[in-house]
Amino acid sequence: MKASISLITLAMASLALARTFTVKNSCSYTVWPALFTDLNAGSAIPNQPTGWEAAPGSAVSFEAPDNWTAGRIWGRTQCDFSTNPGPNSCVTGGCNGGLLCDPHSGTGVPPATVAEFTLAGGGTTDNYDVSLVDGFNVPMGVTNNVGCGVPSCPVDLNPNCPSALVRDGPNGAVAGCLSACAANLDGNPTDSANCCSGSHNVPATCPPSGVTDYGYFKSACPNSYAYAYDESSATALWYCASNLNADYTITFCP
Repeated sequence: MKASISLITLAMASLALARTFTVKNSCSYTVWPALFTDLNAGSAIPNQPTGWEAAPGSAVSFEAPDNWTAGRIWGRTQCDFSTNPGPNSCVTGGCNGGLLCDPHSGTGVPPATVAEFTLAGGGTTDNYDVSLVDGFNVPMGVTNNVGCGVPSCPVDLNPNCPSALVRDGPNGAVAGCLSACAANLDGNPTDSANCCSGSHNVPATCPPSGVTDYGYFKSACPNSYAYAYDESSATALWYCASNLNADYTITFCP
């Protein structure tokens, strides 16, 4: 009997340590959500496939461990996995592996709007954001059930995307808007003010004023991460006390 009680207690503790994530597609078009965990940062992974199809109006909920670290969720657009099932299966956001993103290298091809999570970072705080560091493809918002901050990029940045950053779709319409780093505008990704690399690899040498078209992204989506060192804006990285055990909802086209 004692063994049974112990097993029940362990099971209940395990459930208590899980968070519920819900991914909703409020767009008028199909989105193929993708999920990736940087296994170099942590081994905890959600109990959800790394890719699926989300019809307009659909929602999927799953659990993620309380210590999920370096997790990414994003939407892929205009996908066809029947031929060439890999990073080029989608016009934006495709990953190695096809529908199911490879667990080791399936981070997604820019441009892609990305929700990022590290739960219980440092043991006390959830860190989360909506990132445009890889560019933009789908409007996104991240809400929670405990009243913490709401990172978002709720507007469509594609129609007015600066021409040098445009990723065209097969029908000629703009499918995504690359960041200046992803577009390699300065031609030297290893020493780039746009990528905050090389001699620009600390906040002091990579201010937002040196990032091409930073204002385009940040003015339209002030509560997003618009470039690698955007923390100084105070509206890029968001925090929630981990003891609140927040559940999170990621909504495409909020």
